Amino acid sequence: MKIIEVVKKRTSVRSYKNQELSNEIREDILNHLNNTKGPFNVNVRFSIVDLNDKSLDNLKLGTYGIIRGCNVFIATAVKKEPRSMEQLGYRLESGILYAASKGLGTCWLGGTFKREEFKKAINLKDEEILPIITPIGYSREGRSIIDSIVKFSSGSKNRKGFEEIFYNKSFQNALSRKNAGMYEEAFEAVRLAPSAVNAQPWRIIMDNDKFHFYIKRKKGYKETVPYDIQKIDIGIAMCHFELAINELGFKGKWVDDREAPKGEAEYVISFEV
Repeated sequence: MKIIEVVKKRTSVRSYKNQELSNEIREDILNHLNNTKGPFNVNVRFSIVDLNDKSLDNLKLGTYGIIRGCNVFIATAVKKEPRSMEQLGYRLESGILYAASKGLGTCWLGGTFKREEFKKAINLKDEEILPIITPIGYSREGRSIIDSIVKFSSGSKNRKGFEEIFYNKSFQNALSRKNAGMYEEAFEAVRLAPSAVNAQPWRIIMDNDKFHFYIKRKKGYKETVPYDIQKIDIGIAMCHFELAINELGFKGKWVDDREAPKGEAEYVISFEV
């Protein structure tokens, strides 16, 4: 299945079938996560947490009723250092898209889980933080009440238009789908990427053979966690873009470009074809 098709198909799943996830599937997903390099030289540690694991019986692991029917989670751990959030976003999203291509459901969770208990479950080290977990399993048919409430409150259907987030040469020139040309599908993969509270903070300027990535901070948005979740969002967007553009037959690399246009958003990095 093409990456753009996986991106269009994949949705956040909060209700799961009571169906066991085999050890082979768990190892396959974990191997994919561990073998994804990402754009930065930052390590991300991934752990499988099974709520049915008897060694965890003394822990009160849970998601406050947000996730139902799923006992298997992927937890992440990183050092709080430059580029760690972007790297985590990129690498975990790569695994999430891979899981979706295998027919598995997932859901990014940054706050609605018992963080302290999950820290104990993965033996979090003193220098590490645990920003994100995701359930992983088989989606239950039909949407539960909690699914509908969360989806409505996040406004996930109300995505920004193409010309609101992509630009040509500078922030003064909106980029149309027509002018995106052969890169249109890669841009669309970014537009459809998930983000916290559907903020869609990414902005991209197309500048000949370079694509400059920025964070446009959402006004009034306050972090409820001790890390920059919008940097995770930009990592997710970077993952979607690179996977899509590679699939289109283009190869490139991530570079820091001191000559990237300045403007209304915070420069992150550039992709050079």
